[in-house]
Amino acid sequence: MALTVEAGTDLATASWEAIRDLFALDPTTTHLNTGTIGAMPHEVVETYVRVTREWAGSLANIYPPSLYPEYRARIARDFGVDQDEMVICHNATEGISRIVAGLDLGPDDAVLTTSHECFSVLSNFNLAHHRHGVRVDLITLPSGPDTTAEQVVAAFEAAITPRTKVMAFAATTLYTGTRMPIRALCDLAQRHGVITIADAALLPGMAEVNLRELGLDFLAGSGSKFQCGPLGTGLLYVRNKVFPEHNPLPLPRFWPVISTWYPLVGDMPKRTTTSVETCNIGDYLQSAGSASIGRAAALAEACGLWNRIGRRRIEERALELGWHAKRRVVELFGESALYSPLHDTRLHSPVVAFKPFRAPEDAWNINKVMAFVDRLEAEHRIWTRWVEFEVPGSPHMHYAARVCTHLFNDHDEIDRAFRVMARLADEMS
Repeated sequence: MALTVEAGTDLATASWEAIRDLFALDPTTTHLNTGTIGAMPHEVVETYVRVTREWAGSLANIYPPSLYPEYRARIARDFGVDQDEMVICHNATEGISRIVAGLDLGPDDAVLTTSHECFSVLSNFNLAHHRHGVRVDLITLPSGPDTTAEQVVAAFEAAITPRTKVMAFAATTLYTGTRMPIRALCDLAQRHGVITIADAALLPGMAEVNLRELGLDFLAGSGSKFQCGPLGTGLLYVRNKVFPEHNPLPLPRFWPVISTWYPLVGDMPKRTTTSVETCNIGDYLQSAGSASIGRAAALAEACGLWNRIGRRRIEERALELGWHAKRRVVELFGESALYSPLHDTRLHSPVVAFKPFRAPEDAWNINKVMAFVDRLEAEHRIWTRWVEFEVPGSPHMHYAARVCTHLFNDHDEIDRAFRVMARLADEMS
């Protein structure tokens, strides 16, 4: 499919209808599942193919390019950090596993996280528990329209103990779409001398963020979800300098467990205690044998496209469409159907989870919710997802339908999709 946006068009002022034409979307499908996988722009696909063909034809040396210094520097700038702190990895799952495996954790330490984390977070900490004796403390986050940032922070604060060494949380929870109060959580962690890790699979491409200003120690993000890069791309941020105004704590001891550059003899250079790097931890982590130059180039192209459109503009569009989706939920299913925050705008994201059925017991009927989502796709070509999570005070696991809005969606298709959902839910009730 050819691009319909004319060459030289100023994407910062282009209509959203014109911007939609940049994406390789099936016009017969309503894509409301960017939280699982985004839609690649045509130029991202073309970059991947072109760079891969160029390498295949020249058989150039893959090892120095596999450090991606130019791509990492370009992407790092988009997120307010430097090349030495940014790594292009395969996905957020790989990023999280490398973070957890690289930390010094032992039987005297505890990790504080939530039951609303992705499996990749909980499985890696459970592995650390069995391997190193680390205690894993879980809290269940509040959910629903009345959830506030203060409640979220208070839940973490109440669970910190003298053993807590790490706090791990999603930037935006994949189950209820709660955009976590990252800065407030980092402030809390820093007061207790605790390391912070964010599973930010849904953050890149969704929001304009400065990772340094957030105060995090580590973050893993996806390149193929809201950033709409190719499959098999992710971002790993490792704090590599000390800026006291953002995070005054010393850099955590960290082992680059997947690295071909770790010294064969001797130790790595000592990590800095100032805002000037003493070693490029990004290079140590990025150097892991051969890698896909085409995927890295395509991810950098996706990030460049976001800059041309405007990251703040994209964030505002995605969030506004998310509000539109929440209004449709309230109108068609009632406010009590929402598992996502509604009234505290600080927690709002374009990820919306809701109960499609009115009977209370249907909220924990996995087969019915799965059938609802399956029928939306099979019969109506509406792509959503079902999710499962714990609710405070409930003995049941809860199941919900989840929609994600992004820059290529529009109000009309969201309205049509929710009308279909309401009819299907009534039919199945």
